[in-house]
Amino acid sequence: MTEFKSIREGYGDALLELGEKNADVVAICADLTRSTDSAKFAEKFPERFVQVGVSEQNLAGISAGLALGGKTVFMVSYAAFSPGRNYDFIRNQICYPNLDVKIIGSHAGFSDGPDGATHQMLEDISMMRVLPNTTVVSPCDYWEAKKAVSMSAGIKGPVYIRLYREPTPVITDKDDSLETGKWRVLKSGSDVCIISHGPVINEVLKSYEYLKEQKISAQVINAAFIKPFDSDMLLEIARKFKHILVVEEHQKAGGLGGAVCEYLSEKMPCKVTVLGADGVFGESAKYHELLEKHGLDAKSIGRAVVQSM
Repeated sequence: MTEFKSIREGYGDALLELGEKNADVVAICADLTRSTDSAKFAEKFPERFVQVGVSEQNLAGISAGLALGGKTVFMVSYAAFSPGRNYDFIRNQICYPNLDVKIIGSHAGFSDGPDGATHQMLEDISMMRVLPNTTVVSPCDYWEAKKAVSMSAGIKGPVYIRLYREPTPVITDKDDSLETGKWRVLKSGSDVCIISHGPVINEVLKSYEYLKEQKISAQVINAAFIKPFDSDMLLEIARKFKHILVVEEHQKAGGLGGAVCEYLSEKMPCKVTVLGADGVFGESAKYHELLEKHGLDAKSIGRAVVQSM
């Protein structure tokens, strides 16, 4: 039976474990302690937790100060507010001086469906991946989120970790490896390659079964690391496949799909199709209703592959 867990829980559990191991780990939040699953850390280590209220620019500025004082800082809010509301502070006070701050953007993509367009952050990857010194990670499930948070504590410098609200299927294992800048093959195939990140990978895996019925062999890649990404694997994919699809809960412009196209246009031009939000804002609806509307459900992904063949 498939286990469902929220990706934000992986962050909360990993942060608590880091706090128990390392007294220099501190957390800071902007009035969303329980929603982001930061409450476990706050209750266990109140002396190492800062609540700034609805003040995301202060969230970034205070985080920078704590990092300058030698702390490993985890600053958390909804992605719509951080980096959405405090981007210049993140750029100038954290990324420019290359400080040890981990920027946690929760409720990203369409996962905060009922709260509507203002809370559905579909531009954060494009914002964060262009900043120098910054690592960008988008975990696909609970275990991958937990590993990404733990790993980020060992990366000196800013790390942006994209989290999601809804409980989604756990598709990786506790013992699976997660290596900086490396992608993983989830399904092998020979006709088309689908690259994805975040929980929408579950829809890609469902489309794999649909495509198999259509006699199409699809390879599925989990691209959790968006920056740095796995350029070696991407080149291998481009050599092997005539067509690549990138599927993501993000604007089609500027996300992982944009990064893939930018790289391959110089190194090995090939056909790349990006499935995502096509230059529109979100709206209030259930998570899976939004995936279907924007062509990110399993059937739509499968049909897009068939049409591209």
